[in-house]
Amino acid sequence: MIQKTTLSLLKVLFLFSIFLCTESSSYAQAVIVPQPFDGIEKLCAGASFNEFNVTFSYVNFPAGTTFEVEITDASGNFTTPPTYAPKVQPPTDINATQQSIKFALPTNLVGSEIYGFRIRSSVSTAAPSARIRSSINSSTDFPAYYKAFETAFFINNKSTSAAICSGGSLTLSVDNDTPSVPNSSPANYPNLKYKWYKDDVLIAGQSAKSLVVNAAGEYYAVVDYGACTEVNISSNRVKVISASSGSSATIDSSLGNPFCASGTGTVLTATSGNSYVWKKDGVVISGATGRTYSTNESGVYTVEVDFGGCKATGSINLQSNGFDASIDVEDGYKLSEGETLSVNVTTDATSPTFEWYLNDNLISGETGSSYTVSVKGNYKVKISQASGCIANKEFSFRINGDSGPATVIPNIIKLSGMNPYWNIPDEYKNASTKVIIISSNGDKVLDVVNYQGDWPQSNIDFKNVNPVYYYVIQSDTGEKKGSITVIK
Repeated sequence: MIQKTTLSLLKVLFLFSIFLCTESSSYAQAVIVPQPFDGIEKLCAGASFNEFNVTFSYVNFPAGTTFEVEITDASGNFTTPPTYAPKVQPPTDINATQQSIKFALPTNLVGSEIYGFRIRSSVSTAAPSARIRSSINSSTDFPAYYKAFETAFFINNKSTSAAICSGGSLTLSVDNDTPSVPNSSPANYPNLKYKWYKDDVLIAGQSAKSLVVNAAGEYYAVVDYGACTEVNISSNRVKVISASSGSSATIDSSLGNPFCASGTGTVLTATSGNSYVWKKDGVVISGATGRTYSTNESGVYTVEVDFGGCKATGSINLQSNGFDASIDVEDGYKLSEGETLSVNVTTDATSPTFEWYLNDNLISGETGSSYTVSVKGNYKVKISQASGCIANKEFSFRINGDSGPATVIPNIIKLSGMNPYWNIPDEYKNASTKVIIISSNGDKVLDVVNYQGDWPQSNIDFKNVNPVYYYVIQSDTGEKKGSITVIK
């Protein structure tokens, strides 16, 4: 009985074994065998490069089958549904049983040291391939990173120095001056991590975009791309010193020293601290309480930096390599009736140009370094140097006169000049003064109050002669009459 039972059990096991072999044979009919990644032990991609190639063999797949490169998550696990690497171009058929796929890393890839790759087909019942190995070390785990930011960057507001008090601290952060320009700073990519170094030694456990510093040393940051990290994707180096009250801070000029005094000027940047007081030539600059101060003027600038518990003072004797200029007129000079005054500018500018203004109106034809003043008003002269250090200087001055409008009314309008209008003195530009202009034919062409120096506003018919008009100005001080000749 026992022998019969044993024979029956053996028969069942034999039949089950045949079943298993049959089942295994049916699933083994479709097979994918990838070749190793040739010469690759890590996949480092970015905007400048993102192209990889894998070749594989396959058998017993129906016509029309498609293949994809499947990629794990950052933990090295294949997911459901599968995650496929984007194709760079359609697969290449090498022969009837072999293909090559050129693929890219997803641009939103979370970097990891243990990514895995395999080939999966569009046949749902067919098993994917084994994990692809490296031809270098036979590993199936690959460091893989998409480097969203691939250039050098700045920390500490681009400054190379900072200071802390004994027992104090400061925060070094990745700069982000233009957040609307994504590739201007790694801080615009929130998924990025960093490696921070002090005196070229990695600071363990620090991966954020800022670092709290409480010891002197030289610090810098690197974008952390694991095995794909490149030394040129790093920040400027910042030398942090220990400060005590009375010690020195530093001031850097963005345009150097001396600087070219043009545009918005140079930006002075102090050693990083908690608060700042700026002075020029010993006088406190009102409102200058930030770490930076912009100026176009030479002088001795100092800044008192409070590091929280101690203070330090920095100084810079800022010089301009532009040009010097001076003017010999007394502001507020009182001009007598019929008197004239010669105003002269002295300058060492290279090939300077001059523009003279009366009441903010350019005086046509006056381009020399001197001007003869004959009427009262607000004057201005602009000196420009167009070669070397391109720079400008302006001098403004007021010329007063006796009571009443001791002024000269222009009697010529040059239409081809810089100011092709009849521009009367400001004393007559008000709501209590009436201006009338009459043509030589007796036609009234203008009759206004509060005239603003904007006639003529239409074309003048010259015919064969320069037309002559007549004006009447009626003000609180009386009536003035005269002629106006219009020339081309």
